[in-house]
Amino acid sequence: MKTIAIIGAGKGLGLSIAKRFGKEDFQVALVSRNEDKLQEMVDELRADSIEASFFTADIYNKEQIEQAMNGITDKYGHIDVLEFSPTPGKFPPTSVLELTPDNARDQFEGYVASAINTVNAVLPDMLAKQEGALLFTTGLSAMYPVPMMGNVGIGLAGLRNYITNLHAELESKGIFVAHRSLGLMIKQGTGTVNDPDVIADMWFKVYDEQKVWEEEYPKGVTPATILF
Repeated sequence: MKTIAIIGAGKGLGLSIAKRFGKEDFQVALVSRNEDKLQEMVDELRADSIEASFFTADIYNKEQIEQAMNGITDKYGHIDVLEFSPTPGKFPPTSVLELTPDNARDQFEGYVASAINTVNAVLPDMLAKQEGALLFTTGLSAMYPVPMMGNVGIGLAGLRNYITNLHAELESKGIFVAHRSLGLMIKQGTGTVNDPDVIADMWFKVYDEQKVWEEEYPKGVTPATILF
């Protein structure tokens, strides 16, 4: 069985992605800080006959990330797919006119540094096998300026630059790197593009086909047409 590790797993999109890949016979490893919520998600997945476990880590903490990744490989032997979609932030989204080094640095650490630490923990094994997938879910300010998301945009734009470079370096080495920039508010139960189950279906199709590495979601969305 293949294994997917979901970083920043929550009861919305993370759980939907876990269920979608789990239905395709993936083992699921959930990573976030809240042990109680993680256990509830694991219980729900196991009730659907999906093999699942959780590993606690604060994405701001390099050692905890490494321990979680090592724990996953100790249990399952490998990580075939990494899905990275945390929502970090010790500061709220902040206007570009109210930026400070602290609230900008916080987002950089929460998105970019944590992504680097996470990828560095799984990439050597993927390179050795010459296969694997790194999937990144972000917001629209990764691709477009959104003044009211000034600090978040700094973090996400930096993350996108990192993802782009990973794609350029790893495409020829058998590792699929993909990025989807969501221009919407996720709402459960709608059955439309903003439903986490629909987004999870999109992500499995992206992984399964491995054709388009980067795209805004839904396709063509801009800051003027964000779905609320």
